[in-house]
Amino acid sequence: MALAIGVDLGGTKIAAGVVDDAGAIVAEARRPTPEDGSEAVIAAIAELIAELRVDHEVTGVGVGAPGFINATRDTVLFTPNLPMTSVPLATELGSLTGLPVVVENDANAAAWAEFRFGGGAGATDMVMLTVGTGLGGGIISGGRLVRGAFGVAAEVGHIEMVPGGHRCGCGLDGCWEQYTSGTALVRIARRLARKRRDEAGILLSLGNGTPEGVKGKHITKAADLGDPVACSAFEEVGVMLGRGMAKLAALLDPSVFVVGGGVCEAGELLMAPAREAFAAHLTARTHRPLADITLATMGNDAGIVGAADLARN
Repeated sequence: MALAIGVDLGGTKIAAGVVDDAGAIVAEARRPTPEDGSEAVIAAIAELIAELRVDHEVTGVGVGAPGFINATRDTVLFTPNLPMTSVPLATELGSLTGLPVVVENDANAAAWAEFRFGGGAGATDMVMLTVGTGLGGGIISGGRLVRGAFGVAAEVGHIEMVPGGHRCGCGLDGCWEQYTSGTALVRIARRLARKRRDEAGILLSLGNGTPEGVKGKHITKAADLGDPVACSAFEEVGVMLGRGMAKLAALLDPSVFVVGGGVCEAGELLMAPAREAFAAHLTARTHRPLADITLATMGNDAGIVGAADLARN
């Protein structure tokens, strides 16, 4: 049984685990993410690896990082939430640990885990979408992870969906993640609560009585309790999710879309309108098979498992 270490590098924490070749985590450790430079971050990762190696013999390390990774999977080009720009992470971490290291975008690592062991298992062509604070993606085509010529493919959240629309953090306007994400859900729910205050009693009561007090957790809870405004907010986000998937299907033709991320905890409140909109906007709908749309199954372990499996393979 070949063991590898997967590292999920986040803005606030670093999670690492020893993963077997069936995708099971057999040991795990965590550290807060240092805030004082890339050297401290690399040292913290090396400490986690040393801790996990005490009781396990591993063949390599995979690191999932939230940002742009170069084509050779060894350098973090840029990540907005960590002190890392043009950092040769694989080389530096390899010199500290003596192990081969592969670096991958965190969404790609999660997508690979779902493809190998989760909601996309058995498929050869899959698209994963992570609907969280923003909108991330990962693409599998012909059984291979699509990385692009420069290593930064699958930034699907920054496809223009609404010309001249909401300004995105990337600097462009109308990006998909501005309409399909946790951030979008909160903005939409607040807007609807202002317009339909008489229908938003449950939602507003959870948000201190004001639209501005509404947060993501309030929207999910209110929708579960039948608040029509909260349900409408999920429907609006779900419709935009489905419309975007139809655009991706025209280009990539996957057999399955796997949808993960915190917003997906709402389940069918999001997924039902997404499936309906996907079918309605899919080109040549009556003359082609319809891709499955399913929830991710790997949860928070996906980044660790995917990174380790990419290192092993």
